[in-house]
Amino acid sequence: MNGEAIPQSWAPVLEPVLASDEARKLGGWLRGEEAGGKTVYPPRGERLRALDLTPLNEVKVVILGQDPYHGPGQAHGLAFSVPDGVKLPPSLRNIFKELEADCGTPPSGNGDLTRWAKQGVLLLNNALTVEAANAGSHQKRGWDAITDACVAAVARREEPSVFILWGSHAQGKARRIPELSGDTRHCVIESPHPSPLSAHRGFFGSKPFSRANAFLKANGREPVAW
Repeated sequence: MNGEAIPQSWAPVLEPVLASDEARKLGGWLRGEEAGGKTVYPPRGERLRALDLTPLNEVKVVILGQDPYHGPGQAHGLAFSVPDGVKLPPSLRNIFKELEADCGTPPSGNGDLTRWAKQGVLLLNNALTVEAANAGSHQKRGWDAITDACVAAVARREEPSVFILWGSHAQGKARRIPELSGDTRHCVIESPHPSPLSAHRGFFGSKPFSRANAFLKANGREPVAW
């Protein structure tokens, strides 16, 4: 995908999808956008970072985002995450606020969630690119087939996993994954999105982090050190 190396553990899942007409159109369209002078986030080399940091066989939790942050220096391939030293976006501040209320973990000024990804938390956006200053601009351009395949691959595994779905967009994505719909082997945690526009409608107090860890421990899997 435009020079992005497919992580080895995900290759059997992604190679058939990337060979499709839809994926080829996406690749051509992205090349055209960049050749035309548009800035695309995250930069090349970081667009499959979530898959690189969290191999398929190590996934314990999936957190679904919508698309990357569209401001300079924010997006680095992990949903809801920003590089260390970058000001925390409002949704991430609310995630940390809920984490403190849920697990007693003090708020962190470091918004880099690589530490979660390396413990088996797949931080996957629905679209893996976005045009600068244009939220949602790369939705419906072909990323869905690729990220749907990733979610379905986790859901097909025998190991019980947790799917954390914040907001209607993530919940709608999960419902179109046949392997996940109605599968009682996994734990699905749904709540409103952590955005300031919706967090007070049920995200705060939803306790996703302790609920995820309780499920993992009950199924013999290592909890996440959130």
